[in-house]
Amino acid sequence: MLAKGSEPWLFTAVSATVMLEVLYVVTGSSFLRPAVFLGGMLTLFMLLFFRDPEREVEISDTYMISPADGTVIDIRDRKICIFMFFQNVHVNRAPISGSVREIIYKKGGYLPAFCKDSERNERNEFIIHSKYGDVCVTQIAGTIARRIVSYSRVNDLVDQGQRIGMIRFGSRVDVTIPDEFDIAVRKGERVLAGKTVIATIKNDTDF
Repeated sequence: MLAKGSEPWLFTAVSATVMLEVLYVVTGSSFLRPAVFLGGMLTLFMLLFFRDPEREVEISDTYMISPADGTVIDIRDRKICIFMFFQNVHVNRAPISGSVREIIYKKGGYLPAFCKDSERNERNEFIIHSKYGDVCVTQIAGTIARRIVSYSRVNDLVDQGQRIGMIRFGSRVDVTIPDEFDIAVRKGERVLAGKTVIATIKNDTDF
């Protein structure tokens, strides 16, 4: 399955490859052979990058799950920061069930998403109102492409693990953790969207 919002990039890559192949067949020019090969490799890269595999998500109020594939690069002020590398799936999911109370889009720069100064980059903030209060999921674009695709709208009800959006190419996702939860991951740990438990409900809390 391919990620929703990837169509323009795939269409461009496939169209360019087909055009180069046709020119190569018609002209027989040896100079076009490397270009055809590179076009095919680019198309394959796009197919791999924009993959969106189905994942079976076990919904629970007792824990929060990762909103993104990647590596935890920082944990501070009850916020977990996850950096997504090229090989990761770039579709993001809701870490907890609730309603989308607000979506805040901000334009920004092109700094690497793993830098602290990337707070100035293009971003999309989902405020999910859960039974434990508001949870903020922030999509931060990186250096190559600044296009963030949103799959959800304000007032939408989202289930834990549901797809909420995608960031094209290098990027980062931050998620805030309510006080009722204990953080269950460490810096440097690899996580999977919809699968890895990143926080668990505190034992001494009665709901």
